[in-house]
Amino acid sequence: MAESDDGRSGAEATVTASRALLGIIARSMLPALDEVSLPQFRVLVLLSTSGPLRMGVLAERLGVTVSTFSRTADRLVSQGWATRGQGPDSRREVFLDLTERGRGLVASVTEHRRELIDDVLSRMTPRDRARLASSLTAFSRAAGEVAPADLLVLGL
Repeated sequence: MAESDDGRSGAEATVTASRALLGIIARSMLPALDEVSLPQFRVLVLLSTSGPLRMGVLAERLGVTVSTFSRTADRLVSQGWATRGQGPDSRREVFLDLTERGRGLVASVTEHRRELIDDVLSRMTPRDRARLASSLTAFSRAAGEVAPADLLVLGL
């Protein structure tokens, strides 16, 4: 295994960095988790990236049954995070969509995450920031596209 300048393997350094990033993710979500549960936040993130979705599609993407998901949807609607509506082609289709309040919650978590990352980056030299950006771009390219379902486990 190739060694980095500080004697640790690339994998070791990446695992260490991933823990730091997970810490940032956790801190960015804390205020949201005072408002909604992690499963509810997962739904809001999915709706924010996909737009309105049929209840069955949402349940499938979350890996739960429609009846189980229906209770989550009920809570999101009653708390003002999402709205239910009929499909454009059939009244039998039920769609869930974000309200402005739901969209704002996802946006605030994303913005808080950016601020936390910016804070870390500000403590690095310009040269290290440039090397990091190049390395992360190469890593992302090598890893390929992440399936949305993989990210939903963490509410991302």
